[in-house]
Amino acid sequence: MTDTVLCDATDIEPTEPAWLAVFSLAMGVFGLLTAEYLPASLLTPMASALGVSEALAGQAVTVTAVVALFSGLIVPGLTRRLDRRVVLLGFTMLMIASNLLVALSSSLTVLLIMRIFLGIALGGFWSMAAAVAMRLVPAKRVPRALSIIFSGIAVGTVVSVPLGSYLGGLYGWRSAFLAAATVGALTLIFQLFTLPTMAPSKTIKTSSVLGLLRRPGIAMGMMGCVLAHTGQFALFTYIRPALESVVHISVGSLSLMLLGFGAANFVGTLLAGWLMERNLRATLIVMPAVVGISALCMVLLSVQETGLMLLVALWGLAFGGVPVAWSNWVARAVPDQAETAGGMVVASVQSSIAAGAALGGVMFGLNGVTGVFITAGCVMLLAALVIGLKVRVQN
Repeated sequence: MTDTVLCDATDIEPTEPAWLAVFSLAMGVFGLLTAEYLPASLLTPMASALGVSEALAGQAVTVTAVVALFSGLIVPGLTRRLDRRVVLLGFTMLMIASNLLVALSSSLTVLLIMRIFLGIALGGFWSMAAAVAMRLVPAKRVPRALSIIFSGIAVGTVVSVPLGSYLGGLYGWRSAFLAAATVGALTLIFQLFTLPTMAPSKTIKTSSVLGLLRRPGIAMGMMGCVLAHTGQFALFTYIRPALESVVHISVGSLSLMLLGFGAANFVGTLLAGWLMERNLRATLIVMPAVVGISALCMVLLSVQETGLMLLVALWGLAFGGVPVAWSNWVARAVPDQAETAGGMVVASVQSSIAAGAALGGVMFGLNGVTGVFITAGCVMLLAALVIGLKVRVQN
């Protein structure tokens, strides 16, 4: 089944890069990720204030992730006739509204409804990221633009939990969401001045997601994407018990390692842009392979604190480029349907988060952290093998 939609980007490639607009999107990513992860560091005070259990309060994260999955698939089609600038500004306003109303909410029901707004913005933005990058910079600069945009993931992941804990401890949990709304407001102002008009240019026929999967090489590519993210999230879910069990370290050393992971992840995101401009295939293969090898070394080798810290940093560095590389792959593989394909990647990644956490949980129950890291490390190596042998990369 097909719909008439508007061309994503391919017929209006810019001659000059709009780097300020690219940085405004990175700010948006930072704001979205910070807002998504804030409840993880504020569950106890949120649950107490709303009169619910911590398990129920934790659904604030689950609801956002589930809505983001469907939003990534649906929003591109619903907004196909709108200026992409207007749509992106709308996502930022949804993020601001969500954070403000969460801060003011007096019941769990209201809070969860507000988190739905965030999920819509999150999934919609991810689905459009590659297509919008293609509208802002020349084709040869798309990998670099995506690496800058996705660097907001690493910064948001590192900042959100300590920011939430710090502000929550000083001023109460609502202050953290007010701070996130302030970040959103600053982002909106920056985007108003930097994002150019990106009106759709012409109508074309586009397949549904199932139609895209029937194209040669796309289904196998998505399998590689799912494997790489499933292995990563099986590992990342158990990063703290893994670090504590491999080497008996203090809380301070643990925090330093996690900070090192986040910093290396940020560097890896930017490094991926440089690597993809030279060889996208090698980037897609090497990065999950390095994550897999690092995971196996952490539990199979007798490493001390310094060695563990280096392996964790290497893991963060390697995975930093994985989301960027897959967004770039899909932009090259189906440039005429970049937004629909972007939604497909969003759904794949969100599904992989759930699958990875479930896989990790099963292995943790059977054989502890060692079982998790050996299994997930092997999944990452399998991902690298599948990508190397089966995934097509467009030049």
